[in-house]
Amino acid sequence: MQFGDYRVEVVSGGEFRLDGGAMFGVVPRTLWQRVAPPDEENRVRLAANCLFVEGAGERVLVETGMGDKWSPRQAAMYGVSPGPTLGESLFKRTGYRAEDVSIVVNTHLHFDHAGGNTLSGEGGRAVPAFPNARYFVSRAELDHAESPHERDRASYLPENWRPLAESGQLELKESDYEVLPGLSLETVPGHSRTMQCVRLERGSRTLYCFADLVPTRAHVPLAWVMGYDLYPVETVEAKRRLLPRAAREGWLCLFYHDPEEPLAHLVEESGRVRAAGLGDVKAGPVPGE
Repeated sequence: MQFGDYRVEVVSGGEFRLDGGAMFGVVPRTLWQRVAPPDEENRVRLAANCLFVEGAGERVLVETGMGDKWSPRQAAMYGVSPGPTLGESLFKRTGYRAEDVSIVVNTHLHFDHAGGNTLSGEGGRAVPAFPNARYFVSRAELDHAESPHERDRASYLPENWRPLAESGQLELKESDYEVLPGLSLETVPGHSRTMQCVRLERGSRTLYCFADLVPTRAHVPLAWVMGYDLYPVETVEAKRRLLPRAAREGWLCLFYHDPEEPLAHLVEESGRVRAAGLGDVKAGPVPGE
């Protein structure tokens, strides 16, 4: 779609599955299974909805999804769906190839957000997937990725960023920075201390990408917080600050992991915020809300 003078597209970075209990934290299964039906292994379907922005002479890809460097055992464990590669999805949605992308942005370096940064080259060695792109990530996030917490250590795979440093394509940024005029990254603690969210402002319109702060539309209720979050109380406080504003100001919201409708507006009713289209779901209350 056209967003002011910028072109915006949502590009699939793959589909996969994670444990439903981990995805919904303290929310009882009797509630979350209404909006995210689990499979026989209690896993829920998730997507990696990457954002493509063309403007100001640049072609920017925010996030790169799961990538395709998975062994058969890993693919089975995470329920990685066979399908088009990120490069194929990019071409189908935008008409551009990987070599046409000039900037790649990662909100954080977990494998489901940065897995497509690299691909398997000769001899199985990981090489940059976007050969002409500058890769942006915050310095604080890279520091955390290199020395992760025990709780999120398994989510950081060095082959997703070290080849970029070796090729000279990795650029370290501040905790808040601007990619293009109107396209900015801001650190929002909760999922981790260093994860960032994405804001695009053109004219009077705002597109906001929550990354893992609000991974799907079902996670909009305040206490619907992932068990993966290192700082869940801070996640709730960030949602309390951002979601009512998104509803009041009519932001278009991108939910990175939503497998059905990644783009939605928010509405506020009787003091609660929900994603448009989920009004028939009885979402709470749950412990802590």
